[in-house]
Amino acid sequence: MTVYLVRRLIQALFVVLAMSVIVFVGVFAIGDPVEILISPDADQIERERAVQALGLDLPLWHQYLVFLGNALQGDLGRSFVFNEPALKLILQRMPATLELAFGAMFLSILIGLPLGLYAGLRPNAPASKAIMAGSILGFSLPTFWVGLMLIMVFAVQLGWLPSTGRGDTGALFGLQWSFLTVDGLAHMAMPALNLALFKISLVIRLTRAGVRETMLMDYVKFARAKGLSPARVTFVHVFKNILIPVVTVVGLELGSTIAFSVVTESVFAWPGMGKLIIDSINVLDRPVIVAYLMIIVLMFITINLIVDLTYSMLDPRVRLETKGT
Repeated sequence: MTVYLVRRLIQALFVVLAMSVIVFVGVFAIGDPVEILISPDADQIERERAVQALGLDLPLWHQYLVFLGNALQGDLGRSFVFNEPALKLILQRMPATLELAFGAMFLSILIGLPLGLYAGLRPNAPASKAIMAGSILGFSLPTFWVGLMLIMVFAVQLGWLPSTGRGDTGALFGLQWSFLTVDGLAHMAMPALNLALFKISLVIRLTRAGVRETMLMDYVKFARAKGLSPARVTFVHVFKNILIPVVTVVGLELGSTIAFSVVTESVFAWPGMGKLIIDSINVLDRPVIVAYLMIIVLMFITINLIVDLTYSMLDPRVRLETKGT
């Protein structure tokens, strides 16, 4: 396991380095921030002074080396707009995005696993067919439209939930979290559900497919032949084995949920990293864009590593293959 972990960490280091080059070059090719940040009435001298102040007068390779050297020291640059460290701006918004993403994944597991399990155990029941039809809708409906409909129904017409914002927060580990207050949970309900809709459908279909495949295995038939109760066969022999692909996919989807929460945060005015990156793209705030993308890359790598280790704990065959290599 130690050799496997070291090998994965070395691979992660090369991935981060390669992505830093791609991200830096890609962001550099997007427009000229000076044209947005400087007044159109500014003369050439003021423009050149601004270019030098932002470090944009250096060659691209020189800018990248400066960025890489600072990044190794934990400095991902200063925002052109806020004149603050880009990493600080992102970390201030990160708790809002993380609690929204974890809330969405919690809903996807809480709703998707039981529905998928029922649909797999009783595939011909009318309720199962309705569940599968609903999962198709979950895949098909656009996130921004669902968000607007949720606001229209639950905020405007019924008045049950607030439409935008994060609400009251409570302190935990020195950070502010919405789920610690009733008002925060009310503000979090609709965006979390909106973000979870696609994941719920994914978990339903994945669980159903796993159940249908596992029910045909010999060890399930043997458990039934021994006279074990249907509940024991389902939750001990079937449910445990379908958790392996579910944990893998849910873990990987957590990274994409954090990275692609931009639409939901924009619709519900949720003050997270997604809204920050949209605002930064509009003004070409390159340090914030690069810092955000690099943090997302690190998140994906970390989540993938955790998922692989969890997978090896759930499936002994993976541990044996790891020892063999």
